[in-house]
Amino acid sequence: MTDFALDEPCDRGRAMPAPGRLLRQAADSIPPSMLVVLGILSVQLGAGFAKELFTALPPSAVVFLRIAAGALILAAVARPKLKGLSWGDWAVGLGFGVTLALMNLSFYEALSRLPMGVAVAIEFLGPLGVAVAASRRRLDLVWVVLAGLGVALFAPWGQPASAGWWIGIGFALVAGACWAAYILLSAAAGRRFPGTTGLSFAMMVSAVVIAPVGITTGGTDLAQPQLLLIGLGVGLLSSVIPYSLELRALRRMPKHVFGILMSLEPAAAAVVGVLLLGEVLHLQQWTAIVCIVVASLGSTRTARRD
Repeated sequence: MTDFALDEPCDRGRAMPAPGRLLRQAADSIPPSMLVVLGILSVQLGAGFAKELFTALPPSAVVFLRIAAGALILAAVARPKLKGLSWGDWAVGLGFGVTLALMNLSFYEALSRLPMGVAVAIEFLGPLGVAVAASRRRLDLVWVVLAGLGVALFAPWGQPASAGWWIGIGFALVAGACWAAYILLSAAAGRRFPGTTGLSFAMMVSAVVIAPVGITTGGTDLAQPQLLLIGLGVGLLSSVIPYSLELRALRRMPKHVFGILMSLEPAAAAVVGVLLLGEVLHLQQWTAIVCIVVASLGSTRTARRD
């Protein structure tokens, strides 16, 4: 996801503030591959802290906090201009926002039922599917089979008390489908909205869509200062920081290298889940994650050759 940068001013022609220049200089001193890795770690740390919030708030309320925080920050940095938008612009922006809301809600529902590494690996089938669809090589069938094997290895076959896992896998698959749609709509929004205003518009739409569910389920607990602060941190770690780092990295490295590095995200999620949440995975689950990572790496290299 490469849609946001802290160093971009809201209005063209306005001088960039000193903090923006400092952030840009600091980012330029870091190798682009390290920026991608830092972005991946930021996303997974945000997911880990969000999962810890599930003891105090339901997933839908945590999603609302995350999206609301991201929308407020994005609106302050890249405020979209709604005047003059065509019907097509509105359709893309609204669709982008609804997809963003469903993607985050489905993922957090999966995260509440599955280990973090498992949920992220299954969700990663979304961008993997987009990459495979962009290629026309027979070799892509290998990546599809390998990814399918990974999902099959995640399934709790033969376990009597597995309803939560099956529901979690279903939510993760929905999140993956939404992620695939997010990629396509993000590209469409980039063609219709200047700079990062398309993402900003989508985040505001997403906040409006998710607000009724999040506020209803969260209730008065959403007003607790400690939970609000953690929710703001989740929004920064999960959206603002990684978007900024990834966009900065993409300006300095080939896209296929970026795709290869992003393929490591399921493995990073599993490691963060072990270290932060104590989610110890079995050998079968690690094997499934490796299958999906290898499938993603293979599809990325195939797409590069095409």
